[in-house]
Amino acid sequence: MVSAYFRLAWTWTRAAMAYPASFILTSVLGLIVAGTDVAVILIIFANTTSLAGFSRAETLFLYGTANVAFCLCDMFVSNIDRISQHIKAGTFDTMLIRPVSTWIQMAADRFLPTRVGRVLQAALVLGYSISALDLDSGRLWMIPVMIATGVVIFAALWTLAGAVQFVLTDASEVTNAFTYGSGQLTQYPFAIYGRDLVRGVTYGLPLAFVNWQPALYVLDRDDPFGTPGFMRFLGPVAALVLALLAGFAWRLGIRHYRSTGS
Repeated sequence: MVSAYFRLAWTWTRAAMAYPASFILTSVLGLIVAGTDVAVILIIFANTTSLAGFSRAETLFLYGTANVAFCLCDMFVSNIDRISQHIKAGTFDTMLIRPVSTWIQMAADRFLPTRVGRVLQAALVLGYSISALDLDSGRLWMIPVMIATGVVIFAALWTLAGAVQFVLTDASEVTNAFTYGSGQLTQYPFAIYGRDLVRGVTYGLPLAFVNWQPALYVLDRDDPFGTPGFMRFLGPVAALVLALLAGFAWRLGIRHYRSTGS
């Protein structure tokens, strides 16, 4: 499945690189546009020394870990949210008869390698924040775990968003509120949000495990909401549960799919 995905992605990449100037400019533009989110954080800290008790470097660390995972998913998985277009056009039928997973085909559909600029921007911010913080080297192992967990959680969210569109074919804008909205939510310390919202994204939709809970371990910080310490290490479990749920929803959508011609 992985090799099939990268073969399909490489086809779109070659098409994009047929126009190298456009490819480079679009990649750079993506990096610059993504930088506006960092600019907002810097503007906030130009007027205050902390955000809900978190310093600028700590906030950039939360931003970087969340955005590396999110931008990787945006690059490799987000095209799943275009499934409603294929359903309405009837082109999804052709995917069903190909000897490749429909999920793989949708994820690789119109793959945009120019989104690499956003990934690079997030990685640069993360690298800067790590260098600016005095982190315990014995806790750094959690950072790649955080990113891997975030990738799985965001990929599962996009899969769920795609599965919903088998039933609600005009719901792409609604589902974007959960996918891209989740990416925006995780860019800041959860301490700025209300207690009920944080509970919802901890025990319901597990966005707190993208970066908030594990980051508290890396930064050696107490949770202002008083969650138990063992919660810092439950990210992989939460990601696995959500991925299984998303996989079930996707298969259910495929099973109940009816062609536009029927």
